[in-house]
Amino acid sequence: MMINSSQVSFFSLAAYLDSEVVKYLYFTVVMSLYVFIIGCNVVLIVVICVNRSLHEPMYLFLCSLFVNDLYGSTGLFPFLLIQILSDVHTVSAPLCFLQVFIVHSYGAVEFLNLAVMSYDRYLAICYPLQYNSRMSPKRIALLTAVTWLYPCCIVFFSIALILPLKLCGNQINKVYCDLYSVVKLACSDTTFINIYGLTATFSTIFIALLLILFTYVKIFLVCFSGSKQTRQKAINTCTPHLASILNFSFGGSFEVSQSRFNMSYLPNVLRIFLSLYFLTVQPLFNPLMYGLKMPKIRNICKNLILNVD
Repeated sequence: MMINSSQVSFFSLAAYLDSEVVKYLYFTVVMSLYVFIIGCNVVLIVVICVNRSLHEPMYLFLCSLFVNDLYGSTGLFPFLLIQILSDVHTVSAPLCFLQVFIVHSYGAVEFLNLAVMSYDRYLAICYPLQYNSRMSPKRIALLTAVTWLYPCCIVFFSIALILPLKLCGNQINKVYCDLYSVVKLACSDTTFINIYGLTATFSTIFIALLLILFTYVKIFLVCFSGSKQTRQKAINTCTPHLASILNFSFGGSFEVSQSRFNMSYLPNVLRIFLSLYFLTVQPLFNPLMYGLKMPKIRNICKNLILNVD
């Protein structure tokens, strides 16, 4: 029977492995991870906001990154915790579409934020004398607004395209809701949605990656031809950023591939872990990497912990 997706009352999540014996252990592990992610990201957001010495473009973009990590993990973890304890793994349609919006906008904002940060490092290293004029408060606000508003608009329009679809089922083979899993349930034509999805993906992920590649080629050229001090500055500020890009690209690439291609040949547990990777590891990886590797942030955090003025 065909029914509009807007009229579906709930979706069933088929990827959960029911185990009464260990579900409380899973719950404890996931809850502990979520609390740790919240703690790390909130501490660094507060540190950046209250310390005037960190009110520089690089740290403001970092603050945006940490806010997005909180946003993305909050779109997953409370939902995951409820489902782990539940005997029936269903989710109401409005909550499912809300999660679709959060998960996809989080992914796009993360890539664009990392691209903006690479542009910031490019200006700081390649054009140090013009950096303050090029990275003005107005430009910082504009770049941050585009980083957030553009992904939210394209994801909102994607959901608007899905709602009129005729669905032939309501079973999603994942542990959370995502856009393409709902599209695969359609028994009506989805050609336009697929074209729009590929275009939206290209306009965010691939363009962001091209910008990152371009800026880092320029940065490496300057480093190889510059002084030892220039190289050291680049290493200190770019290492955590490059690590964050590689980590998120790994998780994001698998999620995009799993949505578009059949990966049933992989063990179910591995597919679940990798599909959760970009939503769980990245929000934990970023604050730990930047908190440990950025000298200013590390020293301020150390002073707070040791109660040193």
